[in-house]
Amino acid sequence: MTDAVPHYKKPDWFTKHVFNVVVAAFTRLGLSVWGSRVLETTGRTSGLPRRTPVNLLTVDGTQYLLAPRGETHWVRNIRITGNGTLVIGRRRQPIQVEELADIEKPDILRAYLKRWKAEVGVFFDGVSADSAPEELDRIAPRHPIFRITGG
Repeated sequence: MTDAVPHYKKPDWFTKHVFNVVVAAFTRLGLSVWGSRVLETTGRTSGLPRRTPVNLLTVDGTQYLLAPRGETHWVRNIRITGNGTLVIGRRRQPIQVEELADIEKPDILRAYLKRWKAEVGVFFDGVSADSAPEELDRIAPRHPIFRITGG
């Protein structure tokens, strides 16, 4: 977990009302778009299921969830419970997670940006997979990352 000031970048209209809706629809039908899943968490105050499309990243056999927009609702929800469910079509994968410390994030950020920069690059303040290590260190506190530890 980080000690950074919470950071959140609101998605633009197209992302919220078109892109995320389309990706979530394909994922619910069982068609992953570049590793997409629907993450189901339990709402912090309502206790109701909350669903959001996420990109599941695998690095050296370990799976991660990264929040390109920062301190989102799914991040806050999964911090409280430490678990959720990844959904693709009818397949449901219960998960348990642990949040990475900022010092653990640069290699995961680099891998994420290498794979999804075109989709989410605007949320990384000009940092790319080719950026210097110092730049990745600089943005690490703004992007929560969770290692999937089990199910």
